[in-house]
Order: sequence, then structure tokens, then C-alpha cells
Amino acid sequence: MGQRRRAAAVNNPSSQRVSGARADVARVPSRKHSICMVMYNQSTATTCFHSLPLLRCVFVRERITVVHAHSSFSAMGHDALFHAKTMGLNTVFTDHSLFGFADVSSVLTNKLLTVTLCDTNHIVCVSYTSKENTVLRAALNPEIVSVIPNAVDPTDFTPDPSQRQDDRITIVVVSRLVYRKGIDLLGGIIPELCLKHPDLNFIIGGEGPKRIVLEEVREKYQLHDRVRLLGALEHKDVRRVLVQGHIFLNTSLTEAFCMAIVEGASCGLQVVSTRVGGIPEVLPEDLITLCEPTVRSLCAGLETVIARQRSGSVPSPASIHASVQNLYTWRNVAERTEKVYDRVAGEEVLPLDRRLRRLRAHCGPVAGSIFAFVAVLDFLFVLLLQWLVPDRVMDVAVDGSGPHGLWRQEPSSKAGPPSKSDTKRAA
Repeated sequence: MGQRRRAAAVNNPSSQRVSGARADVARVPSRKHSICMVMYNQSTATTCFHSLPLLRCVFVRERITVVHAHSSFSAMGHDALFHAKTMGLNTVFTDHSLFGFADVSSVLTNKLLTVTLCDTNHIVCVSYTSKENTVLRAALNPEIVSVIPNAVDPTDFTPDPSQRQDDRITIVVVSRLVYRKGIDLLGGIIPELCLKHPDLNFIIGGEGPKRIVLEEVREKYQLHDRVRLLGALEHKDVRRVLVQGHIFLNTSLTEAFCMAIVEGASCGLQVVSTRVGGIPEVLPEDLITLCEPTVRSLCAGLETVIARQRSGSVPSPASIHASVQNLYTWRNVAERTEKVYDRVAGEEVLPLDRRLRRLRAHCGPVAGSIFAFVAVLDFLFVLLLQWLVPDRVMDVAVDGSGPHGLWRQEPSSKAGPPSKSDTKRAA
């Protein structure tokens, strides 16, 4: 890629998904008594200054030139972008979720996002619906926002029809059991369809506060032998659950992309999903049945797919997998992300005076002035750290991987590992 770039990816260590792959710049050992209180949705409030010494150490030691943060609710992500700009590093942000504009949580999150993104070099969203949402929430220029969807490793999600029960039809749900995932809708669908179809089973994987809704439905209608609640699933166990089903059901009320339906289709399942957010962009029309987010519409969509399943008019699992396996690959995501890094690396990082003007002009007189003051304090804190521990005395990490890494160099003889002097010269 010409001049080599070093990027640090920063995510929320507490965030959990059924699947996905991300890289963390550093993992801080958990402590029994944490100073970071959980504020909302398993996320901590941003603390800003206490993370600066650690992040500066990582950025300097790893010779980072681009800092890439994920998630609007990631306190570490917001901190990393704020400090990176103070240190003169280019920044990229990826937003994975959709947010509203009316409730208190959305208003506060949108204001924080506006502050973070007003001087960020580039923003990545996972769908065009997500791009529109982020542009509106943070008042961004659409030209600095790119769309790069998520990806699935097709070798991890391959069909296996032998795991299905031929005498029954199984609907699989793999999701966090929270309100946003439409678990209340699922609680209305289960008894209605089980009453109409005696050979219909449900397998539900995932954990969350809405599990009690499903347990009450199962208890009320005596469906213990037809509705299996598996609880939380490890990523390695998701395929084992998916291949047992004929239909994958997604009842989300809001979704920017939804990796779960891609994983279900990759395992050869018929997909039925709500028509919300960026879901209509994810799969071709012949691989998904879209419904309105109501019990009646979802039941009608499932009835249609069940009828096709009984008549044998559905595509084979192998053909569905073949159609999906090349839609979303990590190689494609890596190539498109690399282009973003190349573009960002050549852009200007705003100096402090222009950054302060940008904050006040873009974020409003109150919030803009507050965060402009915080930016000044952050700048002074960086100067203090540079005086206490200058960059020149910090050990630079040895580049072990990559095209010029030490691990790739062929030893000229059967000599032992390189000496300390050789390591210093290589670094």
C-alpha cells in the first residue's frame, strides 16, 4: 500500500456480540473494584483524562499513525479519538448502531457523538441506512462518511442438513434477549404458531433481561418440549445451533446491519426478518422474507415459508450457502478499510486553535465551549506527560509481524535468537 500505515483499533471491551471480529489496542486487566461505573446498556461513562497516560504509551510505543475507534457507546473509543487528535494523529470512527432523536439517552449520546466526530477525519458505517442516521445525528458532511458492511467467514458457517429433524420444522433464533431485539414480538409468535403447527419447534440461543418473557410463554402454554432456551452461546457454538433449524427468525425492532441473518443464510436456513433499519440492504430478496415488526405480519411471513418448506419448493442449503459465501468477506472489508486509512493518512490534523473553533462552531455555544476547555486541559496534560516521560525515552515495540517483521526474516545460520543490540537496531 505504498507508505506503510499503523492503525490502532479501539473498541468497548465490555461489548458482546454473537459473532464478529475486532482488534483491541490494549486489554486492561479487570479489577474487582472498578472506578468506572456502568451508566447505561453495560457501558461506562467516558472519563477522558485517566486513560490518557495509558493510551499515549500505546500510541508512542506502537508508532501509531491512525487511531480507529468503534461504537457510539464505547467510552474507550471516545477517549482514544479525543487524545489522538490532541497528539496530532489521524482518526477514524465506525458506527454500528442506529439511534433515535427523542429519548434522553439518544440526545446525550448524539451530543457526545457530535463532539467526537466534528474533527474526526473519516467515519465508517455498516449500511446506507446507518450512514443517513449518523450524518443526521452528528451533523456531518456525507462526503467523509463511507459504507463498509460487516463480514462473515463462510468457512465458519457451513450447512449440515443431517443435523435437522426431518419429521419436524425447526425455527432458530440467536439473539440477545433484550427489548431492541423484539423479544416481546417473539413471545407473541411462539404460542400462535405452535397452536397451528404441532410439528413446529423453536430453538432460542441468547441471554438477556427479556428471557423471562419467553419462560413465561413456555410455562403458560406448556411448550417445554417444543421451545428450547439455550442461554448464552459462545461464538464457536453458534453454527452447531443454526444447522439444526430450517428457518432463521430475526425480530429486531432496530438494526443497522444484522450479522445474524447472514450467518443463518450461510448455514442454509430460510431467513424471516423484520423490515427495519438496514436489514433490507443485507440479503437479496430471494433469500429473505421481510415483514413488518408486528406479530401478525411475522406470523404471516413464517406461515408462507413453512408452507414452502413443506412443499419442498425452497432452495437447498448448499445453494443458499453458495449465494451468500462471497457477499460479505473479510478480505473485501480489509481492502476497503485500507483505502480509508490511505486517504486519512494524507489528511491534515487540526491544530489546537482551529480545533477549538471547530468545537464551538459545530457543537453549539454551551457544549462547544465546555469541550473546547476540556481539549485545552487535554493538551496541557499531554505536555505534562511529555515532560515527565519524553517520547524519546519510551521503548518502541519490536515489529514482529508484517512484511518487514523480525518473525519473517530467514536466519542466515543456525545461530540462536538475535541479541539485544540486533533487536534495538531492528526496532
